[in-house]
Amino acid sequence: DVARLANVSQSTVSRVLSGSTSGIPIGDETKERVYAAVKQLGYYPNLYAGSLRGQKTRIIAMLIADIANPFYHPMVRAVQDVARSYGYDVMVANSDHRRDGEQLFCEAIMRRPVDGVVMVPYHMTDDDIEELVTRTDVAVALVGQHFHHPQSDVVFADDGKGVVDAVTWLIAARRHQRIGFIGITEAFPAGARRWHAFQETLERARLPFPEEYYQEGDWTAESGERAMHALLSLSTPPTAVFACNDLMAIGAMQTAWKMGLRVPDDVAIVGFDDIPAASWIRPRLTTIAQYPAKMGRALATALFERINEIETGPARRYEIPCCFIARESA
Repeated sequence: DVARLANVSQSTVSRVLSGSTSGIPIGDETKERVYAAVKQLGYYPNLYAGSLRGQKTRIIAMLIADIANPFYHPMVRAVQDVARSYGYDVMVANSDHRRDGEQLFCEAIMRRPVDGVVMVPYHMTDDDIEELVTRTDVAVALVGQHFHHPQSDVVFADDGKGVVDAVTWLIAARRHQRIGFIGITEAFPAGARRWHAFQETLERARLPFPEEYYQEGDWTAESGERAMHALLSLSTPPTAVFACNDLMAIGAMQTAWKMGLRVPDDVAIVGFDDIPAASWIRPRLTTIAQYPAKMGRALATALFERINEIETGPARRYEIPCCFIARESA
């Protein structure tokens, strides 16, 4: 297609894209036509297509959102363990929660063939997954209940229900009526689900929610510190704070200590994920446990069933239930 559009031979396209200097020199005008055609067609050269046609690479690729977040470590380990049992290696990439990071990963997969892909994307849509599958013909397994691609298996936790359980407990068991929320921009589907579940729970309990009780973070402990400082600096601060993940909750706890407040006597704090640090810090963090190792095993098992053509039917969905864990921070 590139050769036809640029009005050159396929061998010329190959030499231009590979940077080959052997044979007859290629003029700058010809190179420009080839590069323009590549850009127009959105073509990514497959570096190993010639040698691997009809064969398997014995490699899968995995995209996670934040390699520094301990939540992902057991998920990656579980995927790697399953892959090794099939004689496969795993390449791991990190998106930093950015859409351009997710796009770069997909472009890399289009250039360098793998047999399957495991992804934890926050910004991609079903259309993006369709483009990846169409252009690479690889099996894809995803984390995220918002995905409904017809060929890609999905693993998810019902985080909305987890939020409802935690906030209901704060209201009914701990009698909190002023509850703050450290959230994430609704550009992240998980952030939107957790925020909406929080709002609905307060509405059912007929509790007010002042606008300033919402503070936005970015999944990091540092953003939790900043958000908590804003909440505790209010003239009437909340008596409890729910954070969308454990790192932000731990950051919120650090700020409470720095401001001379006791947790949970002066302010209760609840997180989400149950990362290892949640049970190491003191007081131990009340949180909603997800089970990333279980999620990783389910993802990898589903993926290899596709790779080995054990499963060829429509996409499957696997829910790994959340579990509310009451500890000392609330």
